[in-house]
Amino acid sequence: MIRGRPRSLRGRLVWGVTLLAAAAVLTAQAIGFLVLRSWLLNRVDQQLTEFILPNRALADEAGLPTRPAGDSATLPSDFRITFYDASGEERGTLGGGKKPGPALPPSTSRLHLEKARQATVPAESGDGHWRVLWKDAGLGGTTFVVALPLDTVEGAASKLLALNVAVFAVTVVGLIAVGRWVVRLGLLPLTRMEHTAQDITAGDLSVRLPDTDPRTETGRLGTVLNDMLDRLQQALRQREFSEARLRRFIADAGHELRTPLTTVQGFAQLALRHPDRPAAQRREADEQIARNAERMNHLVDELLLLATLDQEPAYRTVPVDLLSLAADAVSAAAVRSGGKRQVTLSPLDAKAGDGELEVVETAGDPDRLLQVVNNLLSNALVHTPPGTAVDVRVGRARVGETTGGIDRPGRAGGSPPLTAGTPICVIEVADQGPGLPPQEAERVFERFYRVDPSRSRDHGGSGLGLAIATAIARGHGGRLELDTGAGLGCTFRLVLPARD
Repeated sequence: MIRGRPRSLRGRLVWGVTLLAAAAVLTAQAIGFLVLRSWLLNRVDQQLTEFILPNRALADEAGLPTRPAGDSATLPSDFRITFYDASGEERGTLGGGKKPGPALPPSTSRLHLEKARQATVPAESGDGHWRVLWKDAGLGGTTFVVALPLDTVEGAASKLLALNVAVFAVTVVGLIAVGRWVVRLGLLPLTRMEHTAQDITAGDLSVRLPDTDPRTETGRLGTVLNDMLDRLQQALRQREFSEARLRRFIADAGHELRTPLTTVQGFAQLALRHPDRPAAQRREADEQIARNAERMNHLVDELLLLATLDQEPAYRTVPVDLLSLAADAVSAAAVRSGGKRQVTLSPLDAKAGDGELEVVETAGDPDRLLQVVNNLLSNALVHTPPGTAVDVRVGRARVGETTGGIDRPGRAGGSPPLTAGTPICVIEVADQGPGLPPQEAERVFERFYRVDPSRSRDHGGSGLGLAIATAIARGHGGRLELDTGAGLGCTFRLVLPARD
């Protein structure tokens, strides 16, 4: 395990940028140092190559014939010359002053140099170095080694090296300081995200990340996180709503079952306490027990049906003639009303003056769809005043505000809206009753909801019929909706996809 490694993103960025920049500066300094030293050495090598031995010095030192008079025997600059005769023995040196000369052997046999090729040798004493070149004098085999000290080159290199070290140190310190500031500024959006995330963790799900600029990485990240938070908040709301609906469902189911169960229990206890009651009382008690048991059985059947529909059951998919289906439902409703209600069947566009009924086909489960229409008709007959007419309309249309399938003011839907313009089949059950106010119309599709605030069962309703009808419509890819208003009557509309 590596210890001391920066763990934060800010630390890794600062040290990473610093190391990269320091490596770049160090590389540039090394290249500059090597180039300068190479240039200085080339200058020294050029001086050695162009050096010409003075005639007077050559005559005095090597005992050779002199060249024309007037030549100076003084060596220029810091040149130093070591002479070797034809046998390879050292004859002497020329120049040098008090400075220690190059460490050269007394004979050429031990001179590890190549003629006309420069080399660097240490000084006789001290830390200095000399640049030397072995050359042939061209007179009787005499050779000499010309040398120049490298004090200037090494001094310049040392000063440059010290300057580079100082510049490098200052650069690293500056990079760390500036890098921390730049990285802190660059990571400021992430810091704000961190503070926002802490607020969200504390329970405030309404907070959103402020940095959502799509041109930056943090902005795009903020946009994605905000979308995720929106979905999370929506999911939590749906979960809370589902839990509230479940609690209300359990409470309503318990209430619905408690009333008939209490009645059965009461009559059963009465029978146990008074076994010698008259036959008429026993018969009345038995009828009450049977009636309430039937109510409980009916409620349990509806609960089981809802549970089955919630699990997305497989419906039969066969061609269904909605006109015939509506006619059967109208006939059954007329029989149930005993002829006291006017229940009519008309085309969907009867308002336009066209009174012809036509076959309207969709695909689905005819038994379940008939159950929906029967439920709508039963509600219209039960919850409207005596003598109120009920009209059942059937036809084809396209999804729109007037034909149904989408939401609008004054309309409550038990299922999500459909795509506008989609071909649909429609069955409407309309009455001229008192209608419903908007706050009650929004809840009619909820389970166990009844408009009657007293929760009376005088009409035999359990509050599950419209919930079952909604689930069946949704399972067929359609929608059940209600257009109503106080004093405007109710129009329940079953919208189904048209058959291709």
